[in-house]
Amino acid sequence: MRPARPDDSSFIEVLGLATALDTVSPLRAISRYAAEAAFHRLLAFCNDRPDTVSLIAELSESPAGFLIMLTDMPDEVTQERQAFVAYVAVREVDRGHGVGRALMHAAMVEGQKRNLPYISLMVSADNATARKLYESEHFMNERVLMSRPLESLGP
Repeated sequence: MRPARPDDSSFIEVLGLATALDTVSPLRAISRYAAEAAFHRLLAFCNDRPDTVSLIAELSESPAGFLIMLTDMPDEVTQERQAFVAYVAVREVDRGHGVGRALMHAAMVEGQKRNLPYISLMVSADNATARKLYESEHFMNERVLMSRPLESLGP
């Protein structure tokens, strides 16, 4: 585990684009192009913030995954300081080998070093694998975003 370096930007971009569509709920059918554009916007937003933490997990000295965490975005309701995991991705071939868990643990340690009282993230409700990982790391549901399509609204 290590901080991301400038030469990791292409790895982060390629893996982020490859996983961008995976972050979208099946309720909201969008194109790959739209998901990739959203990832580019998120990446630009995070990179513009001076206290963003970007981590790279390696297996056999090769990048296997990354995590981007904001440390200057307070909770939207309480305004309490927090670490916020903006994006995490693991190469498909490296999934199931503890890479995601290692990234999350490193993010929690970094949040503690910065004296942040909480770490938060959002995950699509249908991403059972990620939700299982987060729950095993004692993340709890704090708020639930509920949505429905309005096109099916009857008379």
